[in-house]
Amino acid sequence: MLTFFNEQHTKEFGLQHRVSAVQAELERRGLGQIVTPQSVPLTALERTHSPHYLAFLRNAWSEAQAAAPARQVVTPNQLAVRTMRSDIEPDDFFARLGLYSMDTFTGISASTWSAAKGGADCAVNAAHALRLGERASFVLTQPQGHHAGADFCGGYCYLNNAALAAQHLLDDGLHKVAILDLDYQHGNGAQGIFYERADVLCLSIHADPRQSFPYYCGHADETGAGAGQGYNVNLPLARGADTQAWFAALETACLRLSIYRPDALVVALGGNIFQGEEHGGFGLAPADFLRLGERLAWLGVPTTFQLEGGTPLRQLGTNIVNVLEGFDCATA
Repeated sequence: MLTFFNEQHTKEFGLQHRVSAVQAELERRGLGQIVTPQSVPLTALERTHSPHYLAFLRNAWSEAQAAAPARQVVTPNQLAVRTMRSDIEPDDFFARLGLYSMDTFTGISASTWSAAKGGADCAVNAAHALRLGERASFVLTQPQGHHAGADFCGGYCYLNNAALAAQHLLDDGLHKVAILDLDYQHGNGAQGIFYERADVLCLSIHADPRQSFPYYCGHADETGAGAGQGYNVNLPLARGADTQAWFAALETACLRLSIYRPDALVVALGGNIFQGEEHGGFGLAPADFLRLGERLAWLGVPTTFQLEGGTPLRQLGTNIVNVLEGFDCATA
């Protein structure tokens, strides 16, 4: 299993601890090879993100310095909500940041673009590795990506790595790809990007959005639209759901995947599903992560794993690498 590693992860919000924990465990076990990705062209990013958003994100820090040179991280001062126009960019930088944001806490800093672009490079390279014959690959990068939409950042996500991987696989000749989001929070970004398409099946197991971020999507009745009707599957779990309930939802997702028969699978893997519900998780134990990896391997589909969220607890590296080892051993 190849691991594509982005060294440009941001230090804001303690994100480097997630990467360090997983990297250390990978190296301790000697699982696979850790490689640095090759840079991909911006046109590859335009397959899932709008050119206007990408242009804004690339230049955001230089504009932020001009507008507020003393600040280390900038956030929007207003969001474009219902009844407001979104087709005309305001001149004010902080208002434009609100146009391309889904929340008021996902900031822009000096390292945002390089870190996000490095993660996108990892995602596309990891997807391409499957086309070159790898059975599995892993993207070790932060910030995570699954809350980022086609034209907005949010949830500390800027570019949607899972969506980029899925789109690259299609562009590289596959006909059907699936995204399985296993983070505690709903994978709203991929849902929005592929909501009207049938060539990417999006599945997400997550906490009930009435009680957890991103709050405004992720309900079970969101099943796609137009050509994508029936190709978006949300499996929200109510407050207090335990490991048994989570694995029951996983089995439902795996059954849907078996029916769809994708040519490749992208797994958005969150490290926060192992904690107790009071900390934002479903209580999975380390052995459960081995079981998860084995179950995904039984699908018999080339798979790329993407690191998403997760509190930097001691168990994070163990649990994430357990998934990879469980998958690797089951396919050996």
